[in-house]
Amino acid sequence: MRRLDRHTFAHAAVGVLAGVTGMSVAHLTAALLTPASSPALAVSTAVIDATPTPVKEWAVRELGSADKPVLIGSVLLVTIALAAAIGVVTRRRLWLGAGLIAGLVVLAGAAVVRQPLFQVTDLVPTVVALVLGPAVLVLLTRSLTAERTPTHPGEAPSESPGEGAATRRGLLIGFGALALVSAAAATGGQLIVRGRTALADIMLPRVRDPLPALPAGLEEKHQGISRFVTRNRDFYRVDTKLSVPIVDQNSWSLTIDGDIEHELTFSYDDLRQRENVEHDITLTCVSNEVGGKLVGAARWTGVPLADLLEEAGVGKDADQILSTDVEGFTISTPLEAALDGRNAMIALGMNGEVLPRTHGFPARLVVPGLYGYVGATKWVTRLTLTRYDEATAYWTDRGWAIDAPIKLSSRIDTPQPLSNIAAGRTVIGGVAWAQHHGVAKVDVRIDGGRWQPAELGPDAGIDYWRQWFLAWDAEPGSHQLAVRVTDRDGTVQSDERATPFPDGSSGIQEIVVTVA
Repeated sequence: MRRLDRHTFAHAAVGVLAGVTGMSVAHLTAALLTPASSPALAVSTAVIDATPTPVKEWAVRELGSADKPVLIGSVLLVTIALAAAIGVVTRRRLWLGAGLIAGLVVLAGAAVVRQPLFQVTDLVPTVVALVLGPAVLVLLTRSLTAERTPTHPGEAPSESPGEGAATRRGLLIGFGALALVSAAAATGGQLIVRGRTALADIMLPRVRDPLPALPAGLEEKHQGISRFVTRNRDFYRVDTKLSVPIVDQNSWSLTIDGDIEHELTFSYDDLRQRENVEHDITLTCVSNEVGGKLVGAARWTGVPLADLLEEAGVGKDADQILSTDVEGFTISTPLEAALDGRNAMIALGMNGEVLPRTHGFPARLVVPGLYGYVGATKWVTRLTLTRYDEATAYWTDRGWAIDAPIKLSSRIDTPQPLSNIAAGRTVIGGVAWAQHHGVAKVDVRIDGGRWQPAELGPDAGIDYWRQWFLAWDAEPGSHQLAVRVTDRDGTVQSDERATPFPDGSSGIQEIVVTVA
């Protein structure tokens, strides 16, 4: 039985190594061509598309920015488990196993073909995996079989310690070499993609009337409060891309079509040479829970959206802008939000730098006051003016609200929930937002008592969040802290609890802390 288990394990390892080798080298090939054509990424993208909305919400809520690595890792683990099972099958029926692992690759190839902007060359990584996977499986299985096969008919398998040790040593060397090749291919693929996403020698467009520098935030005085300006590397990212699109700005263009008088197409240089503006805008993801971290504030540089639409000539029937990114992903934005005077823009820069690839380079849509899934298309390449009853977008097809104004909300950054703090003078602080309406005041409640006004940080306009703090003489014991915001129209943050689906969360954040 022990011998059987050892051989079964060896064949399972062969299956895993065959699968991993095929996937890794295919991933490296995709990195050199089109990263999204990697079979592993294509399967993961298909899983995202097929995942029910409640499960997606759970993933974003619980995993945040780690949702993509976890998803890819899960797909890889399932693939490895299937490859191991195929390896065991191969012990008895070699060509059946080879056919099964080829079938696994073909399924991944089908996911590649289903991608919106599929081109025939996108199948090259799949073909690489289709050749390597079965080939490695057959070669290693035959090597294992040869180790146990008698030299002459009727002869018992050789039990010579020297011969057996040499054969096993050769197999182990072969296994190790393939494992190193797989690791090197996977790592090399990631490094190549990272290198291709780096932006160099691209200058931020010149702004005719630049805004004054933003004032220092409360974070400089009160540790723990979110930075007044969210650094680009810290800005939240929620999208469906498992591989950041690598777009060549020299061949990229933005087209405006649909219900307009004149179809227009702008190159990257066309937009750079137009009159660019700066606006301080806070963005929020609709998946953000009360007190959540999926919100960030930045200074955006770009071209006013209303100017581009005016130049195109808006028709009489359209009520939405259906924006499309470079991979065919769509978002629907209420046309009114682009024309009602708010600072909607096609952004080319972020916090004084060229827009990072992870946040939409070469250009993205930024519409203040709307959740990102209806107003912040990244990698945008087309704006089609149409009607909601004629065309739908990715998220609205999945039941999310069509019109999604950001709800009033506030967050306690310090002290942290369930934390232990020292007794004495301390600070309760955080951020609050009322996009497109502006924060008028923030109130804090301690242990269910009266609402106390907090002190507000610097004001960067109605589309930007406000920092706040309240000095507190903390006494020993367990305490409950709550916060709410009131906008400039006098609207108070709702205390009615609602989950993010279908139009954003609501409710008052309340946390418990222990004072030692």
